[in-house]
Amino acid sequence: MKNIISYSALFGLFFCLQVFIFNRLEIGFGAQIFILPLFLMILPFETNVFGLMTLGFLLGISVDAFSNTYGLNASSLVLFAYLRPIVFESFRPREGYDPLKIPTASDMGWDWFLVVFGILFVSSLLWYFVWEIFRFTEILLVLRNLFMSVLVSAVAIGVSQFFFFNGRKKK
Repeated sequence: MKNIISYSALFGLFFCLQVFIFNRLEIGFGAQIFILPLFLMILPFETNVFGLMTLGFLLGISVDAFSNTYGLNASSLVLFAYLRPIVFESFRPREGYDPLKIPTASDMGWDWFLVVFGILFVSSLLWYFVWEIFRFTEILLVLRNLFMSVLVSAVAIGVSQFFFFNGRKKK
């Protein structure tokens, strides 16, 4: 029950941060800060794909309703949720995942987190920008927006990992 309450609070926090702060920032050069995929990333390892996809859709469509993005966030988060178990299986430690750990940098290590989250994050942002621009003649614009958004989002996500998800010390 404690986990449900804490993950519900995180759902609300990520929603509010994205809608009321990060969507209102004008960074320039097509850069946008996306922290929504981090919510799906930090859910427990044993969360099934249908639950992940449902949560991704609910979080994404909620943000879309406030942002006039017409399903872009929802579709990119559903893709992230669908790919998460596939990527997790590809980078599974030899002894398997510890059920007491969660997929954060402090529990799994920065190397694992950067590679796994990087693959998932870049995939979902590429999907987002391809559908946002929707012209293959503008591939350089898609790549510029992707690169700049990955850079600024990586800073925000790295700070959150360092400060907020670093409290779980190993004993």
